[in-house]
Amino acid sequence: MKRLRGMMCMLLILTALFSTQLWAAGAEDDLAPAKNVIVLIGDGMGFGTMELGRIMEYGADGQLYIQRINTVGLMTTNPAEGLVTDSAAAGTALATSTKTINGSIGVDVNKNPVESITTHFQNSGKSIGLISTNTVDDATPAAFGAHVASRDGKSEIVRDYYDSQWEVILGGGTKYFGPAKQNGVDMIEKFIAAGYAYVTDRDTLAAAPDSGKLLGLFTPSYMNYISDLEEYQSNEPSLREMTMKALDILSKDEDGFFLMSEGARIDHAAHAGDATAVWLEMIEFDNTVQYCLEWAAERGDTLVVVTADHQTMALAPSEVMDIEGLKNVSVSAEYMAIQLEKNSDNTAYTVESIQDVFTTYADIELSEAEASELQRNLPVELYSYQLGWEIGSVLAAKLGVGLWSRDIRSAGITGGHSAAWVPVFAQGPGEEAFMGSYDNTDFAQILKKVVR
Repeated sequence: MKRLRGMMCMLLILTALFSTQLWAAGAEDDLAPAKNVIVLIGDGMGFGTMELGRIMEYGADGQLYIQRINTVGLMTTNPAEGLVTDSAAAGTALATSTKTINGSIGVDVNKNPVESITTHFQNSGKSIGLISTNTVDDATPAAFGAHVASRDGKSEIVRDYYDSQWEVILGGGTKYFGPAKQNGVDMIEKFIAAGYAYVTDRDTLAAAPDSGKLLGLFTPSYMNYISDLEEYQSNEPSLREMTMKALDILSKDEDGFFLMSEGARIDHAAHAGDATAVWLEMIEFDNTVQYCLEWAAERGDTLVVVTADHQTMALAPSEVMDIEGLKNVSVSAEYMAIQLEKNSDNTAYTVESIQDVFTTYADIELSEAEASELQRNLPVELYSYQLGWEIGSVLAAKLGVGLWSRDIRSAGITGGHSAAWVPVFAQGPGEEAFMGSYDNTDFAQILKKVVR
């Protein structure tokens, strides 16, 4: 019996290794080709992130839709220099098969532009779509369609998008499309003049034509956390709704399409150790995966790939995690930060307001000593998201969430990313090519072999 088990284990290992190398060894012709590909990226989504979402939503015996995908691989994520990647370098590796330094987008270490998978598919006649719950010009989406030395070059990224003339662009970020950031040119008007329908909220997205080109910008900056939508009375669409509309449009192309849809705020919430926001963003991402899997299954010609660019803050459920306490947190840590009040000379946030936001939005009573300690970590010059990081760390400690300390987060340049492997899930024609373990620079190469 031991010998039989050993033979079975060896067979499984050899099968995984062989499948991983199909694209490299010239055996790709044996793979069933896909006409279309949907790539769903959970930014910052590690194994612990998924497990937290699963347990919070479904309990210990429940299951994410992602888990129902049978073909699974493992991917390393390190950048060209150092151990830990940011989203710019990770996105560039995924999209272009090229290692670069943190902060660079669509260029190699010498700042030379490198071809993206979107250009490859566009040149073969396929339509292209990009979706993000971040700003559409942020690092991960930009890596698929821009070439800039620094991820801060958002105005240039927007112009690269215009030059590419992709069929669908949806997400947050009107700020860098306006004249103030574009040398007096209104890039939204340029997109409209080039034939794009332009939508600004959930209702106009739903009413937009299901063919042609579509630009949707729903917030000035990144889109709101799901936990905050009610507080802001927001009418922005969900990731699922944006993805549904994109598929309606892109599927009209007889030559096929490439769609990248990013659940970006998983990462933002994880940076703060905000497990409640991570849970809600993770489930919205998983529901989007569900829709794509069911949509693709009805067609039979579409490959769905689900992955992450990196893991953030080593977030994971702990033995002592207070699930009910986390569910009592009604808004994001960042929203809590925005509600803080300054003292009379604007030099610090008051201890009383710190205590009040924890009581009001998290049902947690901080002692004066605890609030005073947090006050020292909340200098007024910090951005609201950075204040949210500090508040989230306290929430995590109070409610037993497993994650790295604020000291580790503040010591590095990525704000808490890790070098952990990330998963790759694949379903559809050619899915077996994603089995095994490989580097993120292999990702686009595998896609090129199985999507034709």
